[in-house]
Amino acid sequence: MVAISWGTIKSLVLFFGPLLLPKAIAYYRSVRAAPSQHGLAVRPLSPVVFRSLLALLLVSLVFLVKTLPILAPENIFRTTQSRLQIPVDVLFTRLSALRPLTAADTTLRSRFVNLESRLLYLQYGPDALSTCSFCTADEPRSYFFYALPSILAPHLFNLAILAFATSSTFAGREAASWRRAATLAAITLAAADVYLVSTNPYQSNARALRLDEIDFFFWSARARRYICLALLDGALGCVLYLSSTNRAFVVPPTPAERVESAIRILGAAKSKLNAVGIVKNTAIRDEELRTRTQAYWSHEGVVMRDVMEEREVVEGLNDALTHRIDIKSIERDAEMYAANVLLPRQASS
Repeated sequence: MVAISWGTIKSLVLFFGPLLLPKAIAYYRSVRAAPSQHGLAVRPLSPVVFRSLLALLLVSLVFLVKTLPILAPENIFRTTQSRLQIPVDVLFTRLSALRPLTAADTTLRSRFVNLESRLLYLQYGPDALSTCSFCTADEPRSYFFYALPSILAPHLFNLAILAFATSSTFAGREAASWRRAATLAAITLAAADVYLVSTNPYQSNARALRLDEIDFFFWSARARRYICLALLDGALGCVLYLSSTNRAFVVPPTPAERVESAIRILGAAKSKLNAVGIVKNTAIRDEELRTRTQAYWSHEGVVMRDVMEEREVVEGLNDALTHRIDIKSIERDAEMYAANVLLPRQASS
């Protein structure tokens, strides 16, 4: 594969940085300001989204654990610290000194007939070399088609997890809005993985004379595959958390949803007013409650009259009416309020 030098990376950063950085900052600010622009407040994480985040977290951890060398298929060249051109008998003699040989080792030994088979081993791994019955070193492409299901299996599994995590049934509307983007990202990642495996110049290892010069592509590609899948799930989890709590990536409610919300609020207010009317009607019709109500207001009038006759209260009211309160403005507001309340009733009658 073509190596990109550090100097090339710095040149690209210096060229594209001034162009992309302001746009990135502006996009970040617009994303952060979107909730306030739509009048949405930060809300707690819903249980359905939490379930999706938990599934994504567990799958990401599984992918990261599978990158550990102890869980990777054995690399006999690294295990025996042997160079690529070592004789087959010497290679497997070293391997037998470390552990007993298996049936797969015996099959693999019979496949190591030339340098091409060893290069294909580094490209597609030990399983393809030892178990493929129709593959031959004369047709290297046959190993690619045999290894293709194992390459796509993690991607298909992760795609199923993404479909679950972005399902409107299990994660709600906020998560479902990211389903298309998550699916496209998963398909793009799978296509890129297949492309890199199919176009990797595996024969460049033929020039490697020492162990540290060998490109163990199968093992490095496997680790990168699981790391990229874990990063994809982590990125989706972040955007799900931000969007579901209205911290970023806010989807504004549609006009129909706004109307429905307003109708629901008005319905709740009407129900409360009806309840107040029922309570008041009951208090007026019931003799005992009516007597207690009249007694309360009679006592309230006596108490307030005594309070209003105190010297401090009288002086405070006079000062407020003289210097701090605009009586004419209050009267005007009261007349407008009364007119707005009474005019609809007069028009209906």
